[in-house]
Amino acid sequence: MVTTITNFGRSGLYDWLLQRISAVVLALYSVFMVVYLLLNPQLDYAQWDALFGMTSMRIFSLMALLSLGAHCWIGLWSVSTDYIKPFVFRFVFQMVIGVLMFVYTVWGVQLLWGL
Repeated sequence: MVTTITNFGRSGLYDWLLQRISAVVLALYSVFMVVYLLLNPQLDYAQWDALFGMTSMRIFSLMALLSLGAHCWIGLWSVSTDYIKPFVFRFVFQMVIGVLMFVYTVWGVQLLWGL
């Protein structure tokens, strides 16, 4: 049985599953981008703009952006709880990471959707 320790009421199983799902989304996005760039060696701004002008690509990019945030947060939370023992240092580290993840996510959404 999986028990909750300090992860804001969620179980480790939830984090494990979210980490795996986000990794799959990031892998699919990375493979798509590499293949797209390889198949379009003379890529210009108009093609790039057309690609990211499609709603499906924006949604896929948003999924990748949110997956990146979730994946990083869970990974850094795990590392910080394992290696930063003093509560104050761990708390400050996690707060800084949380704020950075929020800022980067909002910034990415603004760039992606032109808000």
